[in-house]
Amino acid sequence: MFLIISFLGFSQQTEYVDFKTADIKINIAPKHRLISGSAKYTFTILKDIDSVYLDAKSFSHIEGLLEDQIYHDYDGKHFILKKAFKKGSTFSLNLDFTTNPKKALYFVEKGEKPQIWTQGQGKYTSNWLPSIDDMNDKIEFDLSITFDKSYEVIANGQLKDKKTNDSATTWHYDMKEPMSSYLVALAIGKYNKKVEYSKSGIPIEMYYYPEDSLKVEPTYRYTKQIFDFLEEEIGVSYPWQNYKQVPVKDFLYAGMENTGTTIFADSFVIDSIAFVDKNYVNVNAHELAHQWFGNLVTETSGTHHWLQEGFATYYALLAERDIFGDDYYYWRLYEYAQELIEQDKAGGTTSLLNPKSSSTTFYKKGAWVLHMLREKVGDKAFKKGVKNYLEKYQFKNVETDDFVSEVEKVSRRDLTEFFRVWLESESVNYDAMEEMLYLNSMSIKQYLQYNCKDTPELCKSFLLEQKDSFYKARIVESLGNKISKSTFLTQDIKVRQAIAKTLSEIPVELKDDYESLLNDKSYITIEAALFNLWKNFPEERQTYFDQTKGIIGLNDKNVRILWLTLNLVSPDFEDKNIRNYYQELIDYTSSKYGFEVRQKAFFHLQQIQACNDVCKEHLKQATKHHSWQFSKFAKSMLKVIED
Repeated sequence: MFLIISFLGFSQQTEYVDFKTADIKINIAPKHRLISGSAKYTFTILKDIDSVYLDAKSFSHIEGLLEDQIYHDYDGKHFILKKAFKKGSTFSLNLDFTTNPKKALYFVEKGEKPQIWTQGQGKYTSNWLPSIDDMNDKIEFDLSITFDKSYEVIANGQLKDKKTNDSATTWHYDMKEPMSSYLVALAIGKYNKKVEYSKSGIPIEMYYYPEDSLKVEPTYRYTKQIFDFLEEEIGVSYPWQNYKQVPVKDFLYAGMENTGTTIFADSFVIDSIAFVDKNYVNVNAHELAHQWFGNLVTETSGTHHWLQEGFATYYALLAERDIFGDDYYYWRLYEYAQELIEQDKAGGTTSLLNPKSSSTTFYKKGAWVLHMLREKVGDKAFKKGVKNYLEKYQFKNVETDDFVSEVEKVSRRDLTEFFRVWLESESVNYDAMEEMLYLNSMSIKQYLQYNCKDTPELCKSFLLEQKDSFYKARIVESLGNKISKSTFLTQDIKVRQAIAKTLSEIPVELKDDYESLLNDKSYITIEAALFNLWKNFPEERQTYFDQTKGIIGLNDKNVRILWLTLNLVSPDFEDKNIRNYYQELIDYTSSKYGFEVRQKAFFHLQQIQACNDVCKEHLKQATKHHSWQFSKFAKSMLKVIED
């Protein structure tokens, strides 16, 4: 019987067993990248079955105690309890385990100090904690983590107590509600935190590196406003005890919505100037929206993944609309539509209910579906349908029909055809998207009506008249080298950024105006302007170098790395520090820096064919990096260099 169940597939266990609670105790040895600990699981039998298992990937040691019997049955992927389990019975399982996780829990160096963080979605928490990979089994997790007392330890739930001895502290975090195992999280590092409270009284804990105290405000700007807006807009109270946000080095994605504990890439930790170039607002709102859509209600399978990503994308955009206004909202929808069209042209269009769809489909098309649904049924019915859906299925798993049913009930409409067209069909429905934008946004209407390449003078007049910076930036991009002197009169940073990036061939009559871009409060503008001025006016290079010498730029050091590179390839420029500049650029390829910095340094060194032996060694190390995107880049560049 056990063999029959095994071959039917381990994922079917939720039909037979319901894991209820997990009391986890963990010790972490960063020097050896070792996780050891214990876990006490309680579970209830739903149907008679002769075996129960936990997912556990490549553990060096794992054993369990159940009703005074010790179990060791482990196949490298599953810890298995073979026993005649009867329907309705409840058990407590005690586990001891040890592992060196290869993924899902990562050890990095931050300022020569260890930093540890997890990423369960897509990687499986079972790589470092015996748990359940199936998202349909929700468990109430409590974590106790022991680590060096000089570090901060952050995990899901409310911190109940800390116990410290001579060298270590044990942090005890308590959860009140169940969640899928992929949402279990911890982060350990050198952090301070700022705490605010939502209108509803929820603590919002915003962590930051001690050296980044001046970056807290621009990084977390609008956080409380986003939180309060989403609670009011969604109509369902935030479902967890508190909300924590933690930046980490070399994170795999922009952010991850672990229950009550978002972990995000520290490349979003910015100063006030960088806010206009790359801010955390959208990621902030997206991950917070997931606390309802994904964490409170969770998809049953990848077929319904849009219920998480489409909803989070849509509600993040609503939050940004509340902050930045209607123009921002509609232009972002327009950009989403363009991405979908480009994907369609490339042959990548799929149904939203295809579990193999791209992130563009799940995120961008999903957001469009919700916008169009709201247009169709009206605000009142839409919001009521969403509220009923969340309340009915809270702490449960859902399918698309569950949401559809709730909206149909409150709207009293048969939405079969709407969802057939928008969910089931592979069509992009661009005509309907464009019509909606045409009717709701005057600036987009004008943009769609006129071709700036054919009517440049008309577009230039729009440029002077319009207040919509998104539209003006689009006009600048369309005009290209036909930009006039009057265009530089604007103080709109985004428009001037578009000028810097678009006008690569600078007429002499616009030289002074273009040089003014080096003074803008935008690192992207400065980077583009520095390169274009360096290229167009070689006799003025020394002036441009002096003007931008001390500017670092974004977290990827975009301005500094370009500055160093241009110095190295300027044949008429002599500086006694030139050797130091080269060494600095090579140093940026080392693992002491985040992969965004390293990749930019590698790229520029390749461009000037100056990747020396140290650079190549760093590149070889990068091919083994845990970020597959960075690893892929390193392998590709190494191949080019060695060929």
